[in-house]
Amino acid sequence: MNGPGYAISIMVILFAHEMGHFIMCRKYSVDATWPYFLPFPSFFGTLGAVIKMKGHIPNKRALFDIGVAGPLGGLIFAIPITLIGLHLSEVQPIPKDAASYLGLGEPILFSFFSKMMLGEVSEGFDIILNPIAFAGWAGFFVTALNLMPIGQLDGGHVIYALLGKHSKIVYRVGIGIFCLFAVFVFRGWILIAVLLLLFGFKHPPPADPFTPLDFKRKCLGVLMLIIFLLCFTPIPFKI
Repeated sequence: MNGPGYAISIMVILFAHEMGHFIMCRKYSVDATWPYFLPFPSFFGTLGAVIKMKGHIPNKRALFDIGVAGPLGGLIFAIPITLIGLHLSEVQPIPKDAASYLGLGEPILFSFFSKMMLGEVSEGFDIILNPIAFAGWAGFFVTALNLMPIGQLDGGHVIYALLGKHSKIVYRVGIGIFCLFAVFVFRGWILIAVLLLLFGFKHPPPADPFTPLDFKRKCLGVLMLIIFLLCFTPIPFKI
């Protein structure tokens, strides 16, 4: 009975993310498709939503604005959806049959909201998330993945706009750290690590790679890196 709540919530978050990119593309006259969803029987019920940019990005400011608009748009909806979902969630004892129990790792931001809404959870208990809260958790998860400062991810756009050709150093360090996480912390990251190794080292320059960012954008760029750290979950699933 809670399926529609989850479906609507996750679609709102993903749609807002891609519409952020789309609106900025329109602002800078970058040709882009409308957002479309990729249905797939995955853990989240989808592979997400995407737009396809077919035009050249004019300068670093446009690249930056297009890059940050998606995560900010998704987060604007993920936060209230999370709060609503946590209000509908319950704290219950952890099942004795551990084999049937799947725990979720909590990013710092989600943990903050869960403590704000439900208080401290005693040992032996856990929050049984309402599907709407799970959609919010997934929204933070997607935000963190997109904000990784690597390649052509949103975070890669931000880093390139901030550092230009020197961003390749950050990409290499970022991929190296992520591969270490995949090998030693959570092996569920391995597939993503392989994809980043194949595609994550390069970023095409905008038509004008020289126009610098203004101070406000530089501050927002630092904030986006902080948001990445607040939303990232080293171990998303505890089996």
